[in-house]
Amino acid sequence: MQLSRYCKIYPKKDKSETFILFSTKEASIIEANRPYIESIRKNRLPKKEKEELLELGIIVDDLKKERTEMLHFVDDINSINNIFRAYVALNLDCNLACRYCFEGTRKGKHYMTKETADSFVEFVKRRTADSKGIDEINLVFYGGEPLLSSEMIIYISKRIKEFVKRKGMNYSFSIITNGTLLTKKNVDKLKSFGLKDVSVTVDGPENIHNSYRPFKSGRGSFDVIFKNVKKVCEIVDIQIGGNYTKDNYSRFPLLLDYMMDNGLTPDKVSDVRFDFVTKESEGVAPPDFREGVLSLNEPWLFDANIFLREEILKRGYKAQRVMPVACMIEFKERMLINYDGSIYKCPGLIGRKEFCVGNVKTGIKDYTKSHNLYNWKNDECLDCSYLPLCFGGCRYMKLVRDGNMNGVDCKKPFFDATLEALVKQDIKYGLTDGSK
Repeated sequence: MQLSRYCKIYPKKDKSETFILFSTKEASIIEANRPYIESIRKNRLPKKEKEELLELGIIVDDLKKERTEMLHFVDDINSINNIFRAYVALNLDCNLACRYCFEGTRKGKHYMTKETADSFVEFVKRRTADSKGIDEINLVFYGGEPLLSSEMIIYISKRIKEFVKRKGMNYSFSIITNGTLLTKKNVDKLKSFGLKDVSVTVDGPENIHNSYRPFKSGRGSFDVIFKNVKKVCEIVDIQIGGNYTKDNYSRFPLLLDYMMDNGLTPDKVSDVRFDFVTKESEGVAPPDFREGVLSLNEPWLFDANIFLREEILKRGYKAQRVMPVACMIEFKERMLINYDGSIYKCPGLIGRKEFCVGNVKTGIKDYTKSHNLYNWKNDECLDCSYLPLCFGGCRYMKLVRDGNMNGVDCKKPFFDATLEALVKQDIKYGLTDGSK
């Protein structure tokens, strides 16, 4: 028995003789003193404890076998997956004029037609019939602003609900919205058609949010959004998301305080997540926006990530725990459907014709080469303890940064700088369910 190559060891405290062992593959955590760790390394543990540590991914019986298993990690997930999930861009229109909108020059009065919606529903039927074991369909409606197409959400959901009822399957949908049209009336109506949860974007406290996400008229949108969220947060699960820059992230805790002081307390919100603004390619990016990043390895992001997560958690709001994650490109039944029926494997690639992988009428073509699929299947990545948290990084970000998807978007500097603190946050705030 040996320590897994995907096991990280951190001191519990400075100069402490107690250590934290974290499996990046299983997201499991144990605490152990130095003699116990030596017993692990020398294979001197009782059989029962070995079995427990094997299950937790802390130790392995053969490092070569572990490496081979990791090669098939994503394939194994695809083989047992029972959920078909598609992001559906119902339109590329919006009632806000966000300074950094990633759709940039692609925006316009582009809406999904009923003909395209019908073709999409038929595509879903074929796709789920051809994929063995699929028993759940989950759609994520976004845009543009998806609630500008609320009747189309109902139209698609009605047809899919009829299908899943006959097949004994489950159906639900989520919405990613700016929140300005998230009225109680809309939520009540959509709930009956399968609305499960809503992600609302709020970019920091009122003055910052309004400067980045005003209405097209120039009027601030913060008050409208906050009032809507307060009225519906007990009807549907709400996630608060926000997008920060180097210049404003330190002020995002003011939003959390405002939420606490004005009734949007932790029990009213499913979780909170703040992400950095990503730059876009020239010709696509909004012409007046110069902020944003092209790499997770920018040093200021190390501090921003730890700082903002701590501010979220210490106020009692939930945040996503540290877990294995891979790009949706890797997963067979994850995709994006554009308003015109074209299919992409990542929201960031929408409208880039060279990365279109098919359409709802003809299906999906092979995208192994065009998307550099399995770019992480190389010696350096397979030997990296962070592989289960990265799997080659973000192809979209690499494309914008380097002009191609060749190689990987390595996140090692980011995890070197942050993972210990993030794992200790998980322990401190009780996000370690199932760990020892």
